[in-house]
Amino acid sequence: MNRVLLCLILAFTTAAVKAQQLVAVTDSLSYLAMGDSYTVGRLMPLAQTFPFLLAAKLNSKGIKTSRPVIVAQNGWRTDELLKAIKDTSIKHTYDFVTLLIGVNNHYQRKPIEVYRTEFKQLLDSAIAYAKGNAIHVIVLSIPDWGATPFATGRNPPKIAAEIDAYNDINKELTKIAGANYINITSLTRDVADSPDIYAPDKLHYSGKMYGWWADKAAAIVKKMIN
Repeated sequence: MNRVLLCLILAFTTAAVKAQQLVAVTDSLSYLAMGDSYTVGRLMPLAQTFPFLLAAKLNSKGIKTSRPVIVAQNGWRTDELLKAIKDTSIKHTYDFVTLLIGVNNHYQRKPIEVYRTEFKQLLDSAIAYAKGNAIHVIVLSIPDWGATPFATGRNPPKIAAEIDAYNDINKELTKIAGANYINITSLTRDVADSPDIYAPDKLHYSGKMYGWWADKAAAIVKKMIN
């Protein structure tokens, strides 16, 4: 092959690859957040909720991220999140998905083995929405609501032990699936005496706490795209 022609072909190929990379970098990442009141950020403005803080932190790092799509509601258990997913008939896939669910299963005294079954179904759904790529799913552990001021006098040590049992399940299933896992439970205990981490109801959290969760999740998303 003529050397000049070969050089032109190589130059064109290189330019095409760079153009494809540029599109990949400049296109906004799509994000689905699945969960309950801790995903909704009860009593907090949208900008101070976990999903919106995560998107904001990624954008601030130059990782262009679209407005989060949220399938979550205050008080939802795993079965209610499953029903919502079915009812909304989500047809799109997303570049990454977060899943945080289970506190209401515990609070409402639902059988823990039901949680295992339904969490597995939700995790499978999250992976499917993440284009079948488990590494693009981030599971967050259940916060210890027993460490909040709301739980004063409600036997916090017993609540903590039961929350740990739920988290043993979601951590195990997440590991088996090959998805990412963030332990936020320890943090909710370590800073439990800090009044500025709580929403007005003293059960949910402020943007300060959600910001810490978002920092951890943003680090994982950054690794996903590198």
